[in-house]
Amino acid sequence: MATLFKRTDKTGAVSWQVKIRKRGHQPVTATFPRKTDAERWAKTTEAAILEGRYFATTEAKRHTISDLLDRYVRDVLPTKKAKTQAPQVQQLAWWNKRIGSITLADCTPALLVECRDALSQEPIPPQAPGAPERHRTPATVNRYLAVLSHAFTVAVKDWAWVDSNPLLKVTKPKEPRGVVRFLDPDERARLLHACRTSGNLDLTLAVLLSLATGARQAEVMGLRWGQVDFGQRRIILHETKNGERRVLSLSGPALDLLRERSKVRRLDTDLVFPGRIHPGTPVDLRTPWLTVLKRAAIPEFRWHDLRHSFASELAMSGASLPEIAAAMGHKTLNMVQRYAHLSEDHTASVVERMNARIFGEGGQ
Repeated sequence: MATLFKRTDKTGAVSWQVKIRKRGHQPVTATFPRKTDAERWAKTTEAAILEGRYFATTEAKRHTISDLLDRYVRDVLPTKKAKTQAPQVQQLAWWNKRIGSITLADCTPALLVECRDALSQEPIPPQAPGAPERHRTPATVNRYLAVLSHAFTVAVKDWAWVDSNPLLKVTKPKEPRGVVRFLDPDERARLLHACRTSGNLDLTLAVLLSLATGARQAEVMGLRWGQVDFGQRRIILHETKNGERRVLSLSGPALDLLRERSKVRRLDTDLVFPGRIHPGTPVDLRTPWLTVLKRAAIPEFRWHDLRHSFASELAMSGASLPEIAAAMGHKTLNMVQRYAHLSEDHTASVVERMNARIFGEGGQ
């Protein structure tokens, strides 16, 4: 496979050229002043070619991180959900600015560790003038690492630009366990009263739906009338965060308010919560939401905590962890273990009833 050629130039200097041919690829050539160097290179290169390493390394040296990210943005990013694309464009732009000129072959785990640390340490622009300096959280840093890792994975499997993903050797920052915040009965009553007296019917219905069904904020605000089945008293979510269809049961005040709204729905959009100016996009409830939280004197509470409140109420009502997971749309029980302590009394009563049925009241 390797052929050596002796060359002599006009000055009489001797050099050795090596040419290696492999079907399906351009010939590989190199020139050395000594024959022993040429033979050594030929042997090493032939071994790399036979093992499938040589041309992958060549591609990795030929392409830069910018090449990788540009192709990823062009070919892969458009296949993702719209809400995922915007933040990932920003994350990929950071990588491009930081190491875009580096070749894929030179993108080592050590270099990526430096980038990981820079992500954690560099300040990010404040959200408002005079706001305190902020830094990226471990969860945010992990998202930056994840999107670059996926780009490398595609480059390995589909494009054959590299033979391994260097991100697999980079340790991710440990994320703190999230605090579960849910409404106690008094807070819930104050919040609903503040919503009803605010005069904002969108906010009242949206909050009730979140509390009554455990739907995510995006699922509620993006709800369309075609998903609502009043006959079966349910909402069908065809596209959820985990990619699976989910059915939400409707009952109580949330169902009643939704029925009332359906009688006066707009004809220019199918959205349940259309925007005032742009009916094709959901209404923005951020300002009224913060206002009712302030009026209800409920500190450190996010819209997503309504979902936690739903799950917590299920647990305290006697629902099992699998039942909570099914209602929340979780594929595993890991995410609902945080509610386990709330159902301990129910579990104890279930065990007591089982023992009474098996052994009798007297324990015989």
